[in-house]
Amino acid sequence: MARPLRLRLVPPLLAVLCSAAGASALLAGRVGWAWALVAGTAAGAIAAWFFLGRFPEVLEALADALDSLRERDYAPRIDERRSGPLSILAARFNALAGALRGERNDVYQKEMLLETVLETAPTAILVCDENDVVVIANTAARDLLGDGRRLSGARFSEVLDRCAPEVRAALQGQDDALFSVDRNHETETYLAVSRWFELNTRRHRVHLLRPFTRELARKEVEVWKKAIRIISHELANSLAPITSMVHSARTLAERPGQGEMLSHTLAVVEERSTALRTFLEGYARFARLPHPEKKDVPWEEFLSGVRSLYAFSLDGSLPVSPGFFDPAQLQQVLINLLKNAVEAGSTPDQCAVRISALPEGGAELLVMDRGGGMAEEVRRRALEPFYSTKKRGSGLGLPLCREIVEAHGGRIWILPRDGGGTSVRCWLPGRA
Repeated sequence: MARPLRLRLVPPLLAVLCSAAGASALLAGRVGWAWALVAGTAAGAIAAWFFLGRFPEVLEALADALDSLRERDYAPRIDERRSGPLSILAARFNALAGALRGERNDVYQKEMLLETVLETAPTAILVCDENDVVVIANTAARDLLGDGRRLSGARFSEVLDRCAPEVRAALQGQDDALFSVDRNHETETYLAVSRWFELNTRRHRVHLLRPFTRELARKEVEVWKKAIRIISHELANSLAPITSMVHSARTLAERPGQGEMLSHTLAVVEERSTALRTFLEGYARFARLPHPEKKDVPWEEFLSGVRSLYAFSLDGSLPVSPGFFDPAQLQQVLINLLKNAVEAGSTPDQCAVRISALPEGGAELLVMDRGGGMAEEVRRRALEPFYSTKKRGSGLGLPLCREIVEAHGGRIWILPRDGGGTSVRCWLPGRA
């Protein structure tokens, strides 16, 4: 690269000025002063030649180094000792280049760590940009969704076309979903989660497919063990007095005049047998919940079948349009919730029911009480089968409500009520 013409002309111009100054002084008769002026000016010219002669080279080196930074090459350095008056600028450039190089190394190390974590994660991770193009797909995603093929750069819709119907339905849905597929002659269950996020001001969507088979199996074993413990405990508590009472009944039957005592003993046996049968029927009903037979149900008619069993107040007016559900099953839900409200210490006049029609169709059923309320841990686990804080509770009332509501395609939540107590919210979808 040629030096700037303006800088290249500076040393010759200084030499010409020196000669002109010396000649003028000589003509004026100031010979001593003339030679002093020529000598000083010549020294200045030599210094200017040295420094300004290096100036274009330093600028040229700086320009080349800046081009390297633009190309993300942070290796070039400028010799500070040979930069003359620009040594400060050269030092600051070198410091900047060093800092950028350090930051690039840090980013590179983090990218390597992130790539290692992604590639070794058991969860299938797929990231798509706003144009539905796959930009990241780890090993688990390639194995599950592409049979090991490369997915980056492909359209997400094309990836879905090659997937099993269960996988496609889970990834196209708006909510988190569980699905099962056959892999390596085994049935594997996955949890599909999709979320939007912004990266460099552009919207991206990440799809996570987490293997759930082992966790579900572990939960299933825990539930079975707990169910067996509860049933064994209830059977032992009921059969022990029954056995004792039967033995007493035989003894009394052999003695004349003990009819009244025998009748009382047999009544206790009948009571315990009925309690045991009711307990086992609750488990059987939970396991044999039939598919709901939905139909249009007027809300007043629906509530009248419950008022005869549990008293409650109506919060607000009822929707004009009927609900669409299985009336017998949903009445069982309302009965269980009101029963729990009374057992929690709420008086009947403090139990309230609110039914609201939703703009998108469907309805919301809200049961509110002023009982003792639930701790956060209890609320979190209250819908799990066999979980109960009651001494003689089976842990099936609220889980049965959940099974019924979810069989209708709805959702159920347990929330604390403002001012004390508990609110149970049931969302039911409308007619499809």
